[in-house]
Amino acid sequence: MTEAAPVHGFPVASLKTVRRYFSAAIRRERRATAAVLAFYVAASIAGLVGPQVLGQVVARAAGNGREIRSIEVAAAVFLVALLVQGLSSTAASRAAGHLTARLLARLRGDFVGAVLSLPVGVVEDAGTGDLQTRASSDVEQLTWSVRQAAPQMVVAIGQCTAIVIALLFTAPLLALVLLPTLPVLALGTRWYLSLARPGYQRTMASWDQTNSRVQETAAGGRTIETLSLAERRISQVDADIREWVATELYTMRLRTIYFPLTEACYVVPLVLAVLVGGLLHADGHLSIAATTAAVLYVQLLISPVDTVLSYLDEIQLGTASLGRLLGVSEIEKPDLAEDEPVSPHVVAKDVHYAYRTGHDVLNGIDLAPVPGSRVALVGPSGAGKSTFALLLTGVHAPRTGYVRIGGVDAHRLPTDRLRQEVVLVTQEYHIFNGTLRENLALASPDATDAELVTALEAVDGLPMLERLPGGLDTRLGAGANQLSPGESQQVALARLILADPHTLVLDEATALLDPRAARHLERSLARVLEGRTVIAVAHRLQTARDADYIAVIDHGRIIEQGSHDDLLAAEGSYAALWRSWQGA
Repeated sequence: MTEAAPVHGFPVASLKTVRRYFSAAIRRERRATAAVLAFYVAASIAGLVGPQVLGQVVARAAGNGREIRSIEVAAAVFLVALLVQGLSSTAASRAAGHLTARLLARLRGDFVGAVLSLPVGVVEDAGTGDLQTRASSDVEQLTWSVRQAAPQMVVAIGQCTAIVIALLFTAPLLALVLLPTLPVLALGTRWYLSLARPGYQRTMASWDQTNSRVQETAAGGRTIETLSLAERRISQVDADIREWVATELYTMRLRTIYFPLTEACYVVPLVLAVLVGGLLHADGHLSIAATTAAVLYVQLLISPVDTVLSYLDEIQLGTASLGRLLGVSEIEKPDLAEDEPVSPHVVAKDVHYAYRTGHDVLNGIDLAPVPGSRVALVGPSGAGKSTFALLLTGVHAPRTGYVRIGGVDAHRLPTDRLRQEVVLVTQEYHIFNGTLRENLALASPDATDAELVTALEAVDGLPMLERLPGGLDTRLGAGANQLSPGESQQVALARLILADPHTLVLDEATALLDPRAARHLERSLARVLEGRTVIAVAHRLQTARDADYIAVIDHGRIIEQGSHDDLLAAEGSYAALWRSWQGA
């Protein structure tokens, strides 16, 4: 069995993986890719006609204009070539736009699928800042690279190839002026690429760290203020920003060296072409038409080479972003179980778990609640109750021991199957942008409207449904209708009814509500809990008193267990906690 080890920040796919993914994507779109290339080739070939025509015009003009008719024909050919080039370029741009849109759509789907396939614990360990940066900044950068930089690079490289071939056919000797700069350009590009890609990856990683730190600081602002940690957090953010700036300056220094060097590599050949072409023509080795066409070809090289250089950075950024997006799929995942749970029994045996190696927060917990019973987990703060709840719902895998549902390891069940068995209910909830129907149907896509209404009725949600202007079709979320915290919890509880798990793990689902809303929601929750196994993390001992069975956890171990009355009679840790809670 393979466990998904905690990761701190998602990995980055290798360049080999990026190339393999890109090649596979292109193969899937081979027809569209071939059409795009065909249009670009036609545009490039049409662009080669101009220098040849202008060379002939110069030759005719050198003959004192005695062949006006030939010049007029040449001009007509030139215009036709320009028209073909324009039409081919337009068609190529449109075809490339459709192709890149499909490629990006598939990539986004693959990325979302890879994230959703990860165990929740792995995503939490990696940090939300890293994931959000990849889902936003990296996707945006890759979109720009694929839609703009990549097509321009393909066109430019194709034009360079076509121009060089045309130059070799027109004036082979004059083509030699390109040779002195080729080694400089090749070695300089290799040097730049070897340093730029890891440099850009470090830049993105440092931005991830900065983004995560800022988000954590904003989310925990009150705690930071209470503990007088503001200056410390500011210093940490400043250090993150300095690291980010340092990585940006590093890649900038690479560009200040590489770009001037390569620009010289395409200016020098033009100067040499004019000088050498003039000498060859003067010696009778090259006609005026060939000389003119060859010099124009060398001059035409400047634009596509400049395009390659201009978009090289964008391609590097896009490659780095694609590597980061693909890296999510390289995280080791647990082997999914092939067996189905055979019963609603939840069993935890000798469970150990550590967030950091060598520092177990759970130390050999055993728990086997009777199906349909209510179990309360109590103990002091930091005892490991909430961590144990995460393991019971398959969010994390035990370091040793096991948590099994119907005989199958919880963390090895596919997420959609797992949530049919056991669900964690906390004070956190989320209303997605969409209709009320869509929000409810997340738990049961095939549910009918009648079933959705019945689920709302079970949690006293009908007044909310009647209040909303469009009923189930009312749009919710940012910029639409807003629900109160209590109503949002009712939607979350209705989802639970629709999902119909046999076991619920509660971690103070009403802790953040005001007392009146909490009492109302607890009555609704009681309807949801009926007939199900309930394991409740009881921060308030009133919850524990009504339980069938109480487990007292301290330092990651169960130190007492039994009913409320039995534990009070034992005069142990639970009795002390109860007296403290009662103010006795």
